[in-house]
Amino acid sequence: MNVNRTTIFRLRQRLHETNTVSDWSRSGRPRCTTQRQDRNLVRNHMNNRFLSASASSRQTRGRNNQRISANTVRRHLSTSGIRARRPYIGPILIQRHRHQRTLWAQEHAA
Repeated sequence: MNVNRTTIFRLRQRLHETNTVSDWSRSGRPRCTTQRQDRNLVRNHMNNRFLSASASSRQTRGRNNQRISANTVRRHLSTSGIRARRPYIGPILIQRHRHQRTLWAQEHAA
């Protein structure tokens, strides 16, 4: 199994004592959102890819009806594999503009 002998020994001991080998709860700050809220965040961002994290944090309430931060939303989305998307904001170029830009670039590249 490519595991150290002491690991197997500890797992056997834990199984004998508690009838389970699952991890115990650890100390630390409790999570501010539930797993269900995390899934809803991911679903909302998959449906609307241009929804900002700050807008999503304003819409979502955490446990005990507390506000969650935009950084919390960003962390949850990044662990789910969702990257930030922003709509393109720029001039609308028609074919003539593209041609003129190409000519300008060729003229100044030399």
